[in-house]
Amino acid sequence: MTYLLPPLNPLRAFEAAARHLSFKLAAHDLHVTPAAVGQQVKALEDRLGVRLFERLHKQLVLTTAGQEYVAAVQKGFYRIADATQRLKPSGVAAVLSLGVYARFDFARLRPDRFRAAHPAIGLRIMEPVGLPELVEGKVDVLITRHLSDHPGYRGERLGNGSNDPGAGDFLICPEGAANCPEIESLRAWLRDVDAAAPVVPFARAAVRRLR
Repeated sequence: MTYLLPPLNPLRAFEAAARHLSFKLAAHDLHVTPAAVGQQVKALEDRLGVRLFERLHKQLVLTTAGQEYVAAVQKGFYRIADATQRLKPSGVAAVLSLGVYARFDFARLRPDRFRAAHPAIGLRIMEPVGLPELVEGKVDVLITRHLSDHPGYRGERLGNGSNDPGAGDFLICPEGAANCPEIESLRAWLRDVDAAAPVVPFARAAVRRLR
């Protein structure tokens, strides 16, 4: 059977906006900008050929169609979330998706040691990934060689054992998620990694390639 479904990101934007009746609050939930939420909702409305919100002055109101649709979407999300929770490894409380650039030095990251040190965090690594995938929500945090000004995102330089102030990679994440415990743990790990014990080669087969 083939299911006739809209793309996931517009559905997530619609559900969050309907839950808060606010693009701004939905954007905070999804770690994107309010404009991005509005664009995703508009794309969903265009695809469905139905208006889901009445856009009043500084206020969103669900249409009748929107009320019916969000109830069904939320039930579907609940079932997906419940099934996903059942698949998580025992002891994992949260999953953190990390995107890295092509040919990133995984020996430097030492993901196996990170997982051992933080058993409650399920670290998933995807390669190659750039800022567009972070903005689209495909990953939670990004390691990149290039830092650009992107409103709503926080970037900071990571050391690589060099005294060159321009050397090293950059860690980028949504501003709204920058202080969450999982990202703070990864940030601290990356800061300390150069001072850690000698590296152990890491099997690249454990990395999920982003298609």
